[in-house]
Amino acid sequence: MGRIDSGPFAWQPFTLRGVAAFARASCARLLLVQFVAAVFAATIVVWFVQSGWFSTISEAIEQLPSTGEIRSGKLSWTGDPTLALAENRFFACSVDLRHEGSARSPADVQVEFGEDDFKIFSLFGAWREAYPRGWVIEFNRTGLKPWWGAWSPALLAITGIAVITGLMLSWSVLATLYCWMAWLVGFFANRDLSLSGSWRLAGAGLIPGAMVMGLAIWLYGLGALDLVQLLAATAFHMAIGWFYTLFGPLGAPLHPAVAKLEGNPFVHGEPSTSKSEPAQPEPK
Repeated sequence: MGRIDSGPFAWQPFTLRGVAAFARASCARLLLVQFVAAVFAATIVVWFVQSGWFSTISEAIEQLPSTGEIRSGKLSWTGDPTLALAENRFFACSVDLRHEGSARSPADVQVEFGEDDFKIFSLFGAWREAYPRGWVIEFNRTGLKPWWGAWSPALLAITGIAVITGLMLSWSVLATLYCWMAWLVGFFANRDLSLSGSWRLAGAGLIPGAMVMGLAIWLYGLGALDLVQLLAATAFHMAIGWFYTLFGPLGAPLHPAVAKLEGNPFVHGEPSTSKSEPAQPEPK
């Protein structure tokens, strides 16, 4: 189907007409709106990582002894063999040399350091990994505190860049997969929608889901949602992209040929132009 130049200004992807407007906009405009949305999502993720996880790690480092290290796959630990270092409702760090379970936390994610390995506990179960034998890793307050103070801002910046890059790339890939569905819906609905326009429409339709996911992470960070509800929001945000892919084409204008036929009063039969005449009396 052909593409016409006139159409609504593409600036918001939150309504069917708003999403469909990107089908007639340039790729540069779509990428700009996507980038703004990705920066918004990355800001929320960085805020949550800092407040939910990094602050706990900083507190845990403060609880470490002044000496200690991981060498040849063994943790050299001089403190209490079972110690909860720091925790909040999102993340917890503890030491349990024999993994006896006395330092378990109700946090959503917990890292527990044992003598030969560490465990990560979450809603999905436990994951166990041995310490690398060829490495020497500082496990004390004296060594880790300055290292963490220097690297935590860089890690937050890397997290933000990774979120922006990941969203932009995933939106491009998903738009390539979804555009065929959008084009088929537009074809059978007689919409003026090209395949390239369908790609831009699908790309714009993925933005609202990311905004909902960002809002869910923000609410989770504030304590308004728990982990299960966050996972439900993750599934829901994917369904939002499918919704706009399937129904967004209906916001596009009709194909010019179809619009011309619908506006033609002679398409469904010629209207009668004769008027009924009154009956004449029969001559006597």
